Amino acid sequence: MGGGAAIGVASLLAGAARLRQLTRGAERACGAEWDHLIDAIPSARSVHILITTSPTLLATWGTRRPRILLPQDARAWTDERRRIVLAHELAHVRRGDWLAQVAADLLRALFWFNPLPWIASARLRRESELACDDEVLATGVPAVDYADHLLDIARTRRPTPAWGSAMSMARPSTLERRISAMLTCARDRRRPTRPARFAAALALLTMALPVAAIHLSAQEGPPALIVQVFDPTGAVLPGAALTLEDAQGARRQAVTEASGTIQFDDVRAGDYTLEASVVGFRTLRTPFTLAASGDWRRAITLQVGDLQETINVQAKRFTVSRAPQPGGVVEPLRVGGNIRAPKKLKHVGPEYPQAMRELGLEGVVPMEALIGKDGTVSSVRLLSAQVHPDFARAAEDAVRQWLFSPTLLNGEAVEVRMTVSVRFSLTD
Repeated sequence: MGGGAAIGVASLLAGAARLRQLTRGAERACGAEWDHLIDAIPSARSVHILITTSPTLLATWGTRRPRILLPQDARAWTDERRRIVLAHELAHVRRGDWLAQVAADLLRALFWFNPLPWIASARLRRESELACDDEVLATGVPAVDYADHLLDIARTRRPTPAWGSAMSMARPSTLERRISAMLTCARDRRRPTRPARFAAALALLTMALPVAAIHLSAQEGPPALIVQVFDPTGAVLPGAALTLEDAQGARRQAVTEASGTIQFDDVRAGDYTLEASVVGFRTLRTPFTLAASGDWRRAITLQVGDLQETINVQAKRFTVSRAPQPGGVVEPLRVGGNIRAPKKLKHVGPEYPQAMRELGLEGVVPMEALIGKDGTVSSVRLLSAQVHPDFARAAEDAVRQWLFSPTLLNGEAVEVRMTVSVRFSLTD
């Protein structure tokens, strides 16, 4: 856990340093078009509104001295767009969203092996954007106009990293849900009252305390092994039969639930073998080791089973007697083995899945590709079950588009199998 947490915290610190660097090189938004807008919004006077050298960055960060960072083209925005953007970013400042997001991202970095902090951090960022959208609409901005501005802002810039947990207004991954919410007339956009917030906090505390007590009591014994089973499309597989076998040969069996998840309680560190089977899919048997904290939660992908058909065709054996050639010389048999390797004619690089990038996940996808006689990739097979389906789909989609020259064996085109390994990694 220590190494993963150190990497996560270092990434957050590097992002904060990059954010400070951009802030130091930014200029204050000034001029008549900005001054009259700031004077009309009292809360804007205590916020530093800066125009950076970045063509894409649009974000808010800081608590004691909040900063709203705008891209280079903000000088050419219309008055309406400036007013909408400031209203959205000032809502982040009033709500204290940056500090809450920093805490969530820090928790995610410390408990990187647990998927719940990752989900909570992404959900907190999405809900904060929805809440700020509601505050903008409450000022009287028509929902259609607001959606047009949001789409145009997202269209003119590529996605940027969440440096230092900065709150970004036009993140593409949340755009569809936000526009759908702002165009829904029946949505209740009122801020919750103080009694309602108190009741929600009390209910959350009531649920959290028993869970914490159960977790503490569970820590006294060995942890539980949680396995989730997917099919090649990323859908979960309920009803899969799993068998867990330890190094001494002791076996435990269970069946996945509707969520495709199965739990084996009290599993100690050591070497194990996991076997998974379900009707219509290939049976998987994979060894693994439980050592680090994150090893007790695993995901496996089952491949669709091979279809087999046997046809018996019977006929009499056709016997040919080799006649001697003139002079008593028998014609020699041709010996094979003259093969010409294929040459890649078209290469398509895999795209990093957006969801995996946002979660900061990396992976390696080992595959086996079958190159047909015409040089196209006729099939791709995943060689490991311990690969996230999003990575597997991205790698397979790219490899299927490759094109090779035909592989010749003794002058004739033949099929050939090729092992491919695609590594997905992130850089700061």
